[in-house]
Amino acid sequence: MSETTSKPPALGRKTARGLKPFRGERAAQLVPQARLAGPMPWVIAIMVTLTVIAAAGGLALNNVASTARAELAGGVIVQIVEASSEERSRQAVAAEALLAEHPAVASTRRVPDEELDALLEPWLGVGTDNEAVPMPALIDVRLREDATEETLDTLRGILEAAAPAARIDAQSSWLAPVFSTISSLQWLSGALVILLGLTSAAAVWLAARSALGTNRDTIEIVHLLGGTDTQIARIFERSIGFDATLGGAVGLALGLGAVLFLGQEFSALGSGMMSGGGLGSLDWILIAIIPFIAVAIAMLTARFTVVSALRRML
Repeated sequence: MSETTSKPPALGRKTARGLKPFRGERAAQLVPQARLAGPMPWVIAIMVTLTVIAAAGGLALNNVASTARAELAGGVIVQIVEASSEERSRQAVAAEALLAEHPAVASTRRVPDEELDALLEPWLGVGTDNEAVPMPALIDVRLREDATEETLDTLRGILEAAAPAARIDAQSSWLAPVFSTISSLQWLSGALVILLGLTSAAAVWLAARSALGTNRDTIEIVHLLGGTDTQIARIFERSIGFDATLGGAVGLALGLGAVLFLGQEFSALGSGMMSGGGLGSLDWILIAIIPFIAVAIAMLTARFTVVSALRRML
């Protein structure tokens, strides 16, 4: 008669002796994890805080650029650069009249000299002599559509005879370097979010590897009793999930506090451009999702790390 080899009961199922399933608190107690005493929750909290700040900054910059482009898309500035004040005034009146009659122009506004003096006061001082330092006459023009090079050439053509000293530029072209800088900062913000995510995954990987080494003997016994790699991985995954949830909640609170503080500081500047950088409801929703993404990354990383290590262990 051939001998039959009996296998240990699988701990993932109920057996005839009434063993409970190998999961939940009962399974977690076999491989103890000191969650609150370890550094993992605080590491994740720091990463989530920095990610929230970086993401909020990127979203705010995107709102600033979008608002500024929308406001300046149809804006044109006409400068009458003429040394003689009488001739400058005459050309400005003629240019404004011709522009107001053009079908592509929605509105025109001659910028008062007092407003120009107020803008230049920080650099030139109070009571600047316009004869000694002649200032160009400015006309703010709003087009019915976006300012294209073709439209600008058309406007230059109709002003060539009546206002030969006129210079026409799209308002958006003046802020092109600013938009380029904002775009670079947005890319930097996105890169920081990705790097922080990778750093969080690396921290979880190191923590999981360390926990595996600490509990190696216990894991081998669980294997001999019939526990599978997936069941053991769930223990570590659950432990990391608790740590990531705690760290994510703390990080979100700290990050939101920093974002609100920075928002108040920027709003106190009184800059018209910065006023368009407020976060909308969709932006706040995206920021609130960050801790959930951090928890998902942590649990998936822990599961992959433990399963791959267990397959090489035994």
